[in-house]
Amino acid sequence: MNDTYRKLHDRLVIGLKLLPDKPEESPDSTLRALWHAATGDPRSAVAALHDELPELPANSPSLQTLEHFVDRRLAGEPLAHITGRQQFMGLEMLCGPQALIPRAETEQLARASIELLQQPGMRQRAVVIDVGTGCGNLAFAIAHHVPDAEVFGTDLSEDAIAFAKRNGVHLGLQTRVEFRTGDLLASFETPDFLGHVDLIVSNPPYIASAKLNQADMVVGAPPYIRTTRVEQMAAEIAHHEPRLAFDGGPFGVTILMRLIEDAPRFLRAGGWLAFEVGLGQGAALTKRLQRDHSFQEVRALVDGNGASRAILARRS
Repeated sequence: MNDTYRKLHDRLVIGLKLLPDKPEESPDSTLRALWHAATGDPRSAVAALHDELPELPANSPSLQTLEHFVDRRLAGEPLAHITGRQQFMGLEMLCGPQALIPRAETEQLARASIELLQQPGMRQRAVVIDVGTGCGNLAFAIAHHVPDAEVFGTDLSEDAIAFAKRNGVHLGLQTRVEFRTGDLLASFETPDFLGHVDLIVSNPPYIASAKLNQADMVVGAPPYIRTTRVEQMAAEIAHHEPRLAFDGGPFGVTILMRLIEDAPRFLRAGGWLAFEVGLGQGAALTKRLQRDHSFQEVRALVDGNGASRAILARRS
């Protein structure tokens, strides 16, 4: 380990604030990712951890760039925004402020969706819609791992859709996913999709946007446990990632409830709705789906701590 690496690594050990939803980041993986980016060969924290570091001569422009990158990271700018890369399901994706940074926790939803599409009885040319696609991480992961699927992505943000299309070119999957701009499923209100979709998948906004008082509960607020709110979020997220991608309304479930209500019109019999949920929301949303006659099977997926983080529901 040379002096430059040791000096910058020590700065990161002392000053870096790591978030639990980015377990791949550490002082070592952060510095290695920034190092590669400074030399013009960017990669994610996951990829950088295993690749040999290029030479970085003293007093070189690349060294100055690296020091600047470290300053930016210590100031709270997300690593993936500085490097422009984030790994998701083995794909080295472009990343930027136009869309939410893909999280490792969402890979559980991606894996479950891929397994649903590969199970016996699923149509070979399954139709998949990724709602709130953001940078396209779920859509591209499904397209990559299920080559015969017809995959679509939709988002309310035109910036996110434009960025997702760039990601398609970067990944070589531009012909595998078709993107549309629209509110939830609005851009699929056609006979080709109504009643014909095999899988609707979504990592929707689910953070509560307001602190509610007891009076709100008395007048009929749904009994969801609201453990995370927008104003409680780390500055690294709230100040750098698009609010549209994480603000789920006053209760944190506005978009989720609309998705649950809209999805049955688009799903074929036996088709699946799969979505991520926030901490504390899983139990109530599972019960909501179990009471809905539009669905005949509901599964809750738990994380390593036993918390429900994704729900799968099969259309009746």
